[in-house]
Amino acid sequence: MDTTLEQAQLRFSIAVTFLVGASSIVIGLVLHSQSIAFDGFYSLVDVVLTTGSLAVSRLITQDGSRRFQFGYWHLEPLVVVLNATVLTTTCGYAAITAAHDLSEGGHEIQFGIGAAWAALIGIFSMAMALSIRRKSRRLGSALLDLDARGWLIGASISLAVLLGFGIAAMIRGGPFDHWTPYIDSSVLLLLAIVLLPLPLGSLWQAMREVLQLAPNALDNQVQAVMRTIVQERGYLDFASYVAKIGRMRFIDIHILLPAQAELGTIAAVDDVRAEIATRLGGDIRAEWLNIMFTSNRAWM
Repeated sequence: MDTTLEQAQLRFSIAVTFLVGASSIVIGLVLHSQSIAFDGFYSLVDVVLTTGSLAVSRLITQDGSRRFQFGYWHLEPLVVVLNATVLTTTCGYAAITAAHDLSEGGHEIQFGIGAAWAALIGIFSMAMALSIRRKSRRLGSALLDLDARGWLIGASISLAVLLGFGIAAMIRGGPFDHWTPYIDSSVLLLLAIVLLPLPLGSLWQAMREVLQLAPNALDNQVQAVMRTIVQERGYLDFASYVAKIGRMRFIDIHILLPAQAELGTIAAVDDVRAEIATRLGGDIRAEWLNIMFTSNRAWM
């Protein structure tokens, strides 16, 4: 499978994410803003994780070895599990930090400059997220989809910071001015809580693949195709086993025939396999399809 476009997009995303992250950390430290600094730190963590995704994208194009005879497909969900775990931990740490700062009375920041920076980064990050999401769907890439989620989270952080700073600007100098030191940490705490489900969702989906839980859609598709084949060709029964690891589909089908049944030539048997493969669809380059014929139910 050619992942050249995927790799090019990941390299571009890594470079841009590093620039955005480093800039946000500097601005956050200058303005004493936890939420802006968190946005930058989140981006730099994402750089490391996306670099891992790029390495996996290169590996899965290679043939297997004697040690990895099925190839490197299993690394894709593993890297998603790692990425999602790190991002989940980052959100959790941010929530704890914000709660501690609130208990200490908060802190003052320069809201005007912070709002302008948050608006700029928020709009840019949202544009990156939408662009990468379109490419991930076109290429069927879980790695690009995860990267798009990272940019979406970054955009959400920046826009939420902008909203918080806007509220702070409105109440400053008024009867609620004493609440302004709590704005920055409150925004950070809210962000951490709201964003936590995003990496958790990716973690759950990737864990399903790591544990090789049968995907319902693929299982139902194989079952429907094989029920039709069995009825049309007069076979006795079938058993199917499916799994999806990364973008690789694993399908094992066992067909039961009478002990005296004759399948004909090898070419005729291969024609049956080809018909089943055609009805199942998919990309044979990213699929393990094994179809076995037997008259002994114990082999099913």
